[in-house]
Amino acid sequence: MLVEVKVQSLALDRTTNTPVVILQEVGGERVLPIWIGPGEASAIAMQLADMEFSRPLTHDLLCSVLKGLGGDLQRVVITKVEHSTYYAELIVRRNGEVISLDARPSDSIAVALRVDARIFADGDLLEEATIEIADEETAAELDLPQLREPEVIMGPKELQEHLRRLNPEDFGRFTP
Repeated sequence: MLVEVKVQSLALDRTTNTPVVILQEVGGERVLPIWIGPGEASAIAMQLADMEFSRPLTHDLLCSVLKGLGGDLQRVVITKVEHSTYYAELIVRRNGEVISLDARPSDSIAVALRVDARIFADGDLLEEATIEIADEETAAELDLPQLREPEVIMGPKELQEHLRRLNPEDFGRFTP
């Protein structure tokens, strides 16, 4: 069963210095934390802060290409997690045909925010995330990613400033 979610916040996992996007079920309490790369976190943060640029950034370009080809992003679906990697699909409608495109959740979220598309997650993922945070031993038995509660929640501007201060060497230390 699919559950509609929204971007509740961006966080920084202090143990890995990795950004985390926190998705919260619409009208509910469950959350789905997804560890993402700094570039995607920056793209999400910039959109949440309503920042505008004179030239299109990558996710803006993708939105323009979709529109230029007559496509319309209907929704994003976070479908599954396998070996600590989350999967998503962009559901695009073009000329009455529905097309499902495999994509990373972070990119999917960045695009959905730009075109006001709804975001959904498989309901099982919301249940798994609760187990992962509450009980790491159970998560290991179920082959779920070892998620930690993010220590610091940042607003888009704070996260953007943190990402701006990162050195290129910091990107090599990323371990999901």
